[in-house]
Amino acid sequence: MNSELVRLAARREQLVAQSAIQRAILAQGIESWRPRLALVDRGIAAMNYVRRYPALLATLGLLVTALRPRRATSWLQRGWLLWQIGSGLRNRRIK
Repeated sequence: MNSELVRLAARREQLVAQSAIQRAILAQGIESWRPRLALVDRGIAAMNYVRRYPALLATLGLLVTALRPRRATSWLQRGWLLWQIGSGLRNRRIK
């Protein structure tokens, strides 16, 4: 019984050491992704903010349209394209 406990303790120690090495390797590998993931997080936070305050987006759109109509037209085209792409992706995900 006592030898079994000693064997289990040694095995546990070995597994803890392996997991520490694996965590260090994973941390090194993911470090290069940190800036990209931070940018994605900010984008998601911005989208959530816009969803909570749609009037803000509409006001901003009206302001841009009033100040620069030509530029607003090109941005509306881009926005419409992004909306269509997003709708297509959302519909694919639902099915």
